[in-house]
Amino acid sequence: MAGGKLLILGGIRSGKSEYAESLLDTASQVRYVATAGHDDPSFAQRLEAHRFRRPASWETVETGADPLALFEVLGKADSQSPLLIDDLGAWATGVLGRDDSKSLVAQLADAVRDCPAQVILVSPEVGLSVVPATAIGAEFADLVGELNQAIAAACDEVALIVAGQPTWLKKAASAPPRVVPVATPPSPAQPAVTPIAAPAAVTPVIQPPIETPPVASPLEPPPL
Repeated sequence: MAGGKLLILGGIRSGKSEYAESLLDTASQVRYVATAGHDDPSFAQRLEAHRFRRPASWETVETGADPLALFEVLGKADSQSPLLIDDLGAWATGVLGRDDSKSLVAQLADAVRDCPAQVILVSPEVGLSVVPATAIGAEFADLVGELNQAIAAACDEVALIVAGQPTWLKKAASAPPRVVPVATPPSPAQPAVTPIAAPAAVTPVIQPPIETPPVASPLEPPPL
């Protein structure tokens, strides 16, 4: 989807980066934006592993030394080259402790929303991690939580990756399905009904009275 924005969340080793990369495995021009710095050897090893499994045609841009450089990358992006930003947790580390960190979060959300390119962002879901034991750890968790919410609001889609499997928390709005009216089938032909004629009126026949001769009673004597 050209110009679409997707946020992919996941816990540690959830497969979120691999899933994000798989969505662009058929794209010929991809700019992979690595936000982690090289000061941490473990991060450097992970960056190298990511670089090894990515297609050779992908361009890698590293912004770890300057987290604000991500704004420039988003502003100069073009619609022909998707951006894969991995990850926002490292970007948050770079702005942690700054007085304007909350303002930078809002600015990043606006930059993602206004970017003309397709953008896929990977970020840790801090709710799946252990409760921070230090003040700076709690501050980091709060910042990433606010960052994820702001970026999720700016994105068209949001997916949570668990064991390499996506659960979609937000899907791009699509047009409602067109309702096709169903034609009402014609009713089967009914047999013609012949009306029943009303019976003709019957004219009563008046019979003349029948005269019956008198019958002599057996108890009366015969006339003389």
